[in-house]
Amino acid sequence: MVSLTVHAFVTFLVTIGPLDVASIFGALSADAQAAERRRMAVRGTVIAAVILLLFALVGEALLQSLGISLPAFRVGGGILLMLLAIDMVFARHSGISGLTTPEDEEAVHRQDVSVFPLAVPLIAGPGAIASTILLMGQAEGNLLHQAAVLAMLLVVLASTLLALLATGPIMRLFGVTGVNVITRVLGIILAALAAQYIIDGIRHSGLVG
Repeated sequence: MVSLTVHAFVTFLVTIGPLDVASIFGALSADAQAAERRRMAVRGTVIAAVILLLFALVGEALLQSLGISLPAFRVGGGILLMLLAIDMVFARHSGISGLTTPEDEEAVHRQDVSVFPLAVPLIAGPGAIASTILLMGQAEGNLLHQAAVLAMLLVVLASTLLALLATGPIMRLFGVTGVNVITRVLGIILAALAAQYIIDGIRHSGLVG
């Protein structure tokens, strides 16, 4: 259980990326008043939490209803996370880890960024959603293990909220270069986790003995 708990914490920390989210949120909310920034940070985090918890609870059942096996999702999710890891290592933003150019242009003109792009896709993005379903599947119906996964999800979401509320001090402390260095290190870790998901998916698919 300890191994799964640590695995879940690291995976959520890397795929959600509190520092990355905070840096983008800081840029998008630069013209907002402090009280409005706090409101958007809280609202966006709560909405993202609801989305991720929903996928945690019904994600595997949804896959089964679509005829998608968990091993197949592990392979697909692992590939998705590998692409995210590559983006992180090269410190570039794509539609997986951040906003596409059209989304960025739309977000700049929004007064309230709590739902889009903060909640989705910055916090509850494809990588975080895939990780949530994969980790709950890894718990294999064990309620204690599932509770540990959900607890780590909530811990990382709470850390993300704190980062959003402290966007200014964090950016002054780390700067863009510091955030990119941390992102690259976490990207390497995510690449290894993604590779393990792909290996486990192939191993449990019945394609290999």
